Amino acid sequence: MKQARPLTITNAQLMTPGGVTAGALRCVDGLIAALGADVAAEDGDEVINARGKLLAPGIIDLGVFAVDKPAFHFGGITRAALMPDQSPPLDLPSRVNFIAKSGKPDLWVHPLAAATRGLEGRELAEIALMQDAGARGIATGRRWIADSGVMLRLLQYAAMLDLVVVTHAEDGGLTGEAAATAGEIATRLGLPAAPAEAEALAIARDIALAELAGARLHIRQVTTARGFDLVREAKARGLPVTCGITPAHFMLSDLATADFRTFTRISPPLRAEADRQAALAAIGDGTVDVIASGHDPRGPEDKRLPFADAAPGMAGAETLLAMVLGLVRDEVIDTARAFDCLARNPARLLGVPAGALTVGLEADLALIDTDAPWIIDRRKMEATADNTPFDRQGAQGRVLGLWKGGVSLSA
Repeated sequence: MKQARPLTITNAQLMTPGGVTAGALRCVDGLIAALGADVAAEDGDEVINARGKLLAPGIIDLGVFAVDKPAFHFGGITRAALMPDQSPPLDLPSRVNFIAKSGKPDLWVHPLAAATRGLEGRELAEIALMQDAGARGIATGRRWIADSGVMLRLLQYAAMLDLVVVTHAEDGGLTGEAAATAGEIATRLGLPAAPAEAEALAIARDIALAELAGARLHIRQVTTARGFDLVREAKARGLPVTCGITPAHFMLSDLATADFRTFTRISPPLRAEADRQAALAAIGDGTVDVIASGHDPRGPEDKRLPFADAAPGMAGAETLLAMVLGLVRDEVIDTARAFDCLARNPARLLGVPAGALTVGLEADLALIDTDAPWIIDRRKMEATADNTPFDRQGAQGRVLGLWKGGVSLSA
C-alpha cells in the first residue's frame, strides 16, 4: 500500500521533537517531506485541515503479545513490536519472517526474536539468522533467564549484532506461581505472593551482565522503587540501559485487586502504593524511557477463574494514549516527553525510521483531539478480548485520523 499522491495536513499543532508548534506537514512517497509554519500544499496534494488538533507521530508499542489491528488503530498505534511468546514461539527465522510481513499493508509489525529455543532459558536460538529475517530485537519473553551463563552469552551475542535485549525482570526462583506482591493486601486476600525484591534482584544481575558484555539492555517493565533506583544508577554510569512501564503500574496499586477482579491480574503483579508513586516520579525524571500497552488480550476462558488461577494480562492498546495524556494533564510530564515515551524512544531502540515528526522519516501520523472525553467500556472495545482494568473509567484523548506511510487508516 503506497501513497498515491502527496498529502498535506494544515492548521495543525505539530508534535515535533522540540515541542509543539503550529503549522502544516507535507508527506510524499510515504515520507515526511516538510513541516513547519511556512509549509503549504502544492497542486495535486490531498489536503486535510487539522482544525488546530495535535498531529503526532504514530505510536510504536514496544512489547505486545498479540497483533490486534482494530485495537491498535483505535489507539493510534502504527507499529508494534511483538513479543516472542507466540504459539509456536518466535525462535526460528521462518517464524520471524512470517510475523515481520503479517501486518502489511496497514500496520508495521516488528518481531522480537526469542532469546532461547522454546523460550526455555537454556539454549540460545538462531539470533543472527532471525535478525536477517526481520527481528528488531531479542526478548526473553514472559520469563527471566535464570542461568547467568546463558544470559551472558546472549548479551555478548546481541552486542556483536547491535540488537537490543528486552528482558522480563522477575527472579523466577522467588516469584514461582505468585499472583500478587507480598504485603498487607496479598495477606488479607490470601493470595500466593512474591516479594517485590524479586524484580530488583533480576534487574541488578542483568545490568551487571550487560555491562560486562557491552550490550544494550531494555527492561520491559520496571514497577518497584528499588528497580527504578537501579536503572537510574546504571544510566548515571553511562550504561546503555533503558526501561519501560505500562499504564496499569502507574495508574493502579495492589488495592485494585481487593475485589479479586481478574482483569487486575497482570505480570508483574500490581505493587504497593509507594511503588506506584515511585513509578510516577521515574516517568517524570526521565528514568522511564518507554510507556507501552503490554497488550495481552485474554478471553473468558483465561479470566473467569479464581484470581490466582487466572492468566495474567490486559488489553491495553486502546487505552494507552489516553492514560499517557492523563500524565500530561496531571503535569507529571509534558506532551513532548509523552511522545518520546510512546514513539521516539521505541523507534530508537528498535532502529526503525519513524517515531518523530522529522523530515525524511516514515509518515506514520496520528491526528489527536487531546481533550475529547470518553468512557472506557469493555463491551465496546475493538480488541479481541475485553480484559481492561480501566472499565467504566473516564478518559480524555481520542485519535481522529491515522496514517501509515502517508496512507489513511481507519481510526
